[in-house]
Amino acid sequence: MAKFDMAAHVRRINSQDKIATGILTAIVGLVLLILAAIVIYILVAGAGKLFDVDFLTSKPQQFKAGGGIGPELFNSFYLLFLTLVISVPLSLGAAIYLSQYAPENWVTNVAKTIIETLSSLPSIVVGLFGFLFFVLTMGWGFSVIAGAVALTMFNIPILVRTCQQALEDVPRSQRDAGLAMGLTRWETTIHVLLPAAMPAIVTGIVLSAGRVFGEAAALIFTAGQSAPVLDFTCFDLSSPSCPWNIFRPAETLAVHIWKINSEGVVPDLEAISNGTAAVLMVCILAFNLIARFVGKLLERRLTSE
Repeated sequence: MAKFDMAAHVRRINSQDKIATGILTAIVGLVLLILAAIVIYILVAGAGKLFDVDFLTSKPQQFKAGGGIGPELFNSFYLLFLTLVISVPLSLGAAIYLSQYAPENWVTNVAKTIIETLSSLPSIVVGLFGFLFFVLTMGWGFSVIAGAVALTMFNIPILVRTCQQALEDVPRSQRDAGLAMGLTRWETTIHVLLPAAMPAIVTGIVLSAGRVFGEAAALIFTAGQSAPVLDFTCFDLSSPSCPWNIFRPAETLAVHIWKINSEGVVPDLEAISNGTAAVLMVCILAFNLIARFVGKLLERRLTSE
């Protein structure tokens, strides 16, 4: 029997490891390069509009040059705010129930399967459902509330998974310590688990906000493709010009990019499209940076590290 050469085997394993590491590094580098190229291209193309106050605050124009994105910018943040107001409490409550109270049976397994299915639904399907149910059946028309509820439908599964995972990652010893001190399960959840899981929960919420902010397909069929001129001195909630009216149409930044490129009637189409895309990109990048900063800040404060 031939003698096993351990040294040669080690050299061969090390060589294979270096080759595999090099290939994976090259793949990751290529992906990062493509991503950086896209981000830089969008920011450079729209740099002229990023700091143009008139562009950021004025209303869009349809048949002449010089339009802005003021209403679309406000609508994007307003829709995001309403979506989070609806989805965060529901998601957090569902995550607490599934991780702390729900028994392991077929009902909870079905619930988890439904959540997984909803999280993988294409946004265009959610938009079509929102159009058929919220816009037509409920009679809300193309409106802020129809768009916010449609966004909530695919935001909830993501937030539920994020919050549930954050709660389950808290060491069981902390939960047991709270119960051993005489706290109820609810008190342990509120005073022990939630503070420990809050950095991950907040990070997940902010990251999901970035996805919601850049959504277009679901809003085309629910929030609509028009942006009435907003009067911030108007507090008549039935007026289309009232910014806080949830039953008015609300075109967002992402929908605006799709609309002006599909219609092709704006004379300065390229400049408006590039500027809007750059603003949208900066906002989404800001959400990611805020998520990292807030997550680390909360972790330091809540864990005293």
